[in-house]
Amino acid sequence: MLTRLPLGTVIGDAVRELETSEAKILLIVDEAGRLQGTITDGDVRRGLLRGHGLDHRVEDIMNAQPLVAQDGQSLDAVFEQANELEVRQIPIVDADGKVLRLLRKSDGQGWGGSRKLENAVLLMAGGRGTRLHPLTAERPKPMLSVGQKPILENILEGFIESGLQTFYISINYKGDMIKEHFGDGQRWGVDISYVEESEPLGTAGPLGALTAQDKPLIVMNGDILTKVDYRHLLDFHCAHNADATMCVREYDFRVPFGTVELDGDSVIRIEEKPVSRFFVNAGIYVVEPGVVSRVPKQTRVDMPDLFQDVLSDGGKVSAFPIHEYWTDIGRLDDFDRANADYATLFK
Repeated sequence: MLTRLPLGTVIGDAVRELETSEAKILLIVDEAGRLQGTITDGDVRRGLLRGHGLDHRVEDIMNAQPLVAQDGQSLDAVFEQANELEVRQIPIVDADGKVLRLLRKSDGQGWGGSRKLENAVLLMAGGRGTRLHPLTAERPKPMLSVGQKPILENILEGFIESGLQTFYISINYKGDMIKEHFGDGQRWGVDISYVEESEPLGTAGPLGALTAQDKPLIVMNGDILTKVDYRHLLDFHCAHNADATMCVREYDFRVPFGTVELDGDSVIRIEEKPVSRFFVNAGIYVVEPGVVSRVPKQTRVDMPDLFQDVLSDGGKVSAFPIHEYWTDIGRLDDFDRANADYATLFK
């Protein structure tokens, strides 16, 4: 089903439509229904990185010159161009520029269909979860139930839906409960191995225990509930030729007082309770094999430090902005909110 949105729609509304769109593309049309542009996941993320907020208009981020095909024309050249541009959807328009239908990679047309991904995933599940006490007195935080299944199981199933099949789980506190529940992954049709931390190794230290990787590795904290598209994450990482990619989340902080800007002892500007916008670390990463091999065995290393080392050595670190649902389950109120959200967002 095609999703058409009028010019002037705010980006936040477009994001919600995109998350439920089977075709993963939005068609932006004028009052007469003529195609003015398209929006895909990549357009949204690039727009967020350029500073456009969810209250901005779709015109600010849409692709105003999408690849289209005229109804009835030969598609051979169009498909060739689509492959060169790595385009996944092609709107078919009539003589007036109105969209009649949509061709997609998943429909065949020589583009190839869905595929399994050969990348591995490392899930960090060794923390003690002290801020969630007393819930974590008897079980590790990743085994707390959200939606009647452990947080870590929700995470695992999200990756499986994206085609990932090889997993490492780093465990420490009450790790036997995690091993007993997930085993070798046979129940889910995947392969699961474990990194057993005798001492806490931080958010990057377990990388030192992995076998050599030949593809980019996804690393994720084991206390996150999200609807991030991991295929898009890997595509983004590879397209940017990054050594490492960090998922980031937009965070607004409202100063609870009026701020005063001074020039010496003169007041030059007063702003009442301003809002500052930041990007914060979302606890999901992609790292190249060369970055994995930098981490020594049995050494405590945290991800921010590893990323800073990559930058200091002249490597490229990219930021992948998350617009999908995301919450870090670090406190009791986060846990309660995640369970409330689950019923409507994770059906």
